[in-house]
Amino acid sequence: MLAQAQSGSGIRKNVPLDSIRLSDPFILADQKTQFYYMTGTGGRLWKSKDLKRWEGPYRVTQTDPDSWMGPSPMIWAAELFNYRDKYYYFATFTNRDVIIDTVAGNVIERRASHVLVSDEAAGPYVPMADPTYLPADKPTLDGTFWIDKDGKPYMVYCYEWLQNLDGTMEKIELKPDLSGSVGEGKVLFKASDSPWSREKDANGKDVPNKVTDGPFLFYTGTGRLGMIWTSWVYDEYVQGVVYSESGTLDGPWIHEEEPITPPNFGHGMLFTTFEGKTLMSAHSHKSVNGRYIRIPHLFEVDLTGDKLEVVRPYKP
Repeated sequence: MLAQAQSGSGIRKNVPLDSIRLSDPFILADQKTQFYYMTGTGGRLWKSKDLKRWEGPYRVTQTDPDSWMGPSPMIWAAELFNYRDKYYYFATFTNRDVIIDTVAGNVIERRASHVLVSDEAAGPYVPMADPTYLPADKPTLDGTFWIDKDGKPYMVYCYEWLQNLDGTMEKIELKPDLSGSVGEGKVLFKASDSPWSREKDANGKDVPNKVTDGPFLFYTGTGRLGMIWTSWVYDEYVQGVVYSESGTLDGPWIHEEEPITPPNFGHGMLFTTFEGKTLMSAHSHKSVNGRYIRIPHLFEVDLTGDKLEVVRPYKP
């Protein structure tokens, strides 16, 4: 059952997708219940039978107030995965009351990718054995899930640019039941490796952008391993794609020259509908009176060839 923290209060029904305000939308097409479950930043859950009309938002997380997260952590970029008869909730949790560092004037709060578990797609999602998955002194975010060719589970995540000044994409091995991590993280690539992301430095010169954001892994129809991820082209939020030459997380990772989404669409993921259509969800990113407005959008994609191709916007 859905966690009851919001039962009977604040739940909306028959909501069109474009009426929902949500960053980092992630959609699980759950074969068991034949529902689509959508989550993202904020940690709430929406559900739909047809992608057209949605019901929510439900609160589905039960974190430990005595853990490093504190009593009311911020939740970013939540993702849902069905693995070995359990459902796993990968998300970024932030405790704003704990400061771990200050770099170049940036005050850095305690923030890390973490995993919760449930018996049902609709939650509630609760902590597992390990209190931490990643180092306490590093701000990490946007963790996602992947089983590599060695058969082992991994979290792929971003080490935030606020501290290292050139954001990285990294991997860490997970325990077989995903209840904790094994060993240390390994860098896959840096933000500055991208040929398409860029910004202006203090002298007005073009330089690579420093942001790594929103990884999601996939195979093409030819078995090629790819990753979509998001950064910036000046003031435009845009998504690109990178491919592994080895077919494993170890790479080397070769970046496409140009972004794959229109300007101000990003933080995407891929899923297959119950009818077998491959879609990408992403959010639009607009600033209105200095405030970001982010709305979930769907795109048709073609994975049958050697590369991911974004075909057109999709209207359910």
